[in-house]
Amino acid sequence: MMDRRTLIERGLAGVAGLGLLGLATFRTSGASAAPKGKFEVTKSDAQWKRTLTPAQYYVLRQEGTERPFSHPLDKEKRNGTFLCAGCRLPLFSSKTKYDSGTGWPSFYQPLAKAVGTSTDRLLGYARTEVHCRRCGGHLGHVFDDGPKPTGKRYCMNGAAMLFVVSKG
Repeated sequence: MMDRRTLIERGLAGVAGLGLLGLATFRTSGASAAPKGKFEVTKSDAQWKRTLTPAQYYVLRQEGTERPFSHPLDKEKRNGTFLCAGCRLPLFSSKTKYDSGTGWPSFYQPLAKAVGTSTDRLLGYARTEVHCRRCGGHLGHVFDDGPKPTGKRYCMNGAAMLFVVSKG
């Protein structure tokens, strides 16, 4: 019997193998998915488009998902901090990063007061979406199949983040 994570991983691998995944768009690229709620950092859609790369805009502002194993931050192993690509808020310490085998940067815990969550039903079932608490940018999702001590897997899009190496 397969668990949900294995089923999803095999399903994604099969779709990718058929060449149907493309940009892994679980939302049409023209859809606007403005974050819900009020945030400290707000910009117009035009301002976000000017300040973000197309990949960052797609993930952060349209709730897109990058292809698994496609972003260099999945393999990042240096000591440092992962920041929101939209507003530069520190999100995760490299000390909580681990290789989940899913193809996306994964962490077992965010930094204090870094992220917020909401319910996402885009795939027809409830998932917990993770967003930057300061700008509302979509980062990824959190699942209950991670390692100790939290048991959480914060499965983030590399395009949603920047990485700053620790000095010293």
